Amino acid sequence: VQLQAFGGGLVQAGGSLRLSCPASGSIFSINEMGWYRQAPGKQRELVATISGSGLTNYADSVKGRFTISRDNSKNTLYLQMNSLKPEDTAIYYCNGIINRNLYWGQGTQVTVSS
Repeated sequence: VQLQAFGGGLVQAGGSLRLSCPASGSIFSINEMGWYRQAPGKQRELVATISGSGLTNYADSVKGRFTISRDNSKNTLYLQMNSLKPEDTAIYYCNGIINRNLYWGQGTQVTVSS
């Protein structure tokens, strides 16, 4: 089983990006999935999570600007990021509980210029 994050890049403040994270391999079940981020010199922090039934949870810093979603038919997790701020600059990681095990994807860099 593998997770791989896509969609990072360089964007100006106020802009938008959409991250995706498809899961591949022998998948029987996917429960909670989430996005985390790590800025230089800081610890990895939660951005948002979504349960298997679609219940969402967001960090206060991104509420109202970011939207987490998933397409269970495609085994894919998404993060729509709007109104981006320079402080959103970080490496973004996806994870998921797949076949009752926790998997992490490699990160994708998001850089927001002021």
